[in-house]
Amino acid sequence: MIDRDIQIMGIVNITDDSYFSGSRCTDVQAALLRIEELLGEGADIIDIGACSTRPGSVPVGADEEWRRLEPVLKSVKERFPDLVVSIDTYWASVVEKAYAIIGPFIVNDISAGEDDPQMLPTVGRLGLQYIAMHKRGTPENMQLHTDYADVVGEIVEYFDRFAEKAEAHGITDWVADPGFGFAKTIEQNYEILRNLSRLRGKVLVGVSRKSLIYKYFGITPEEALPATQVLHLAALQNGADILRVHDVAEAVRTVRLYRLLS
Repeated sequence: MIDRDIQIMGIVNITDDSYFSGSRCTDVQAALLRIEELLGEGADIIDIGACSTRPGSVPVGADEEWRRLEPVLKSVKERFPDLVVSIDTYWASVVEKAYAIIGPFIVNDISAGEDDPQMLPTVGRLGLQYIAMHKRGTPENMQLHTDYADVVGEIVEYFDRFAEKAEAHGITDWVADPGFGFAKTIEQNYEILRNLSRLRGKVLVGVSRKSLIYKYFGITPEEALPATQVLHLAALQNGADILRVHDVAEAVRTVRLYRLLS
C-alpha cells in the first residue's frame, strides 16, 4: 500500500477566457461557490488564478490581476479562514498584496521566477511555499522546441539549476512542475509523463483537460474528463505528489483506486 502524501489541487479561475469553461468564475460569488464545491469534493488546496496562462493568451498585467483577485481573497479569508490557498501568479507585487490579506499561501508561478526578478526574493523573505514550472517563452509567445535531445533531461537540469536559485533566496519548500502543455509537443508531453520519476523532490502534475488530450483525440476540453483520469493514474504511478485538477471528485476517486491497486 502506498502511504505517501498525495494532494489534490482544485482550480478556480477568476477569468473569462481560461481554456476550460467549467473553471471560469467571473465574480466573487461564483468563485466562492466553486471553492465550496471543490472543498466538498475533497480538494486539499484551492488554486486561484486571475489571468489565463493558456498558450496564446494575453497577460492582463499585475494591476488588473490584483483588481480581480483582491475581492475574492478578502471573501475567502472571511468564509474559509483555514483554507490552503495557492495563487497562480508570476508577479511579486501580487504576492505581497495577497500575503497582506490572507497570510501564508502557496505561490504557483509558471515562470519559476524568470518573469519578475523580484519574485524569488519576495517568496524567500515571506517564507512561502513555491511551485516552479518549466516553460519556454511567455503564454502569448510560447517557444515550441521540437529539437530536444532529451526533453526530460533538460527539465531535470532546469530544476537542478532552480534548486540553486531557491537556496540562494532562502526558499526551502518548493515543488517542481514540468509544465505540461507549455512549449512542448504532444509527444514530448507524453515522454515527460512516462519519465516523471526522473524528477527529484516533490512534483506537481497539471494535465487536466489539456491539449495533450483534446488535440490528440480531436475533441474539446469539455470532452476530456475520462482521458484526464487515465493520465492522472499514470502520473501517480510515476510519482506525482500533487494533481492540479478541474474535477476534484473524479481525481479523488482516481487516487483511491491508485492506492487500492498499489
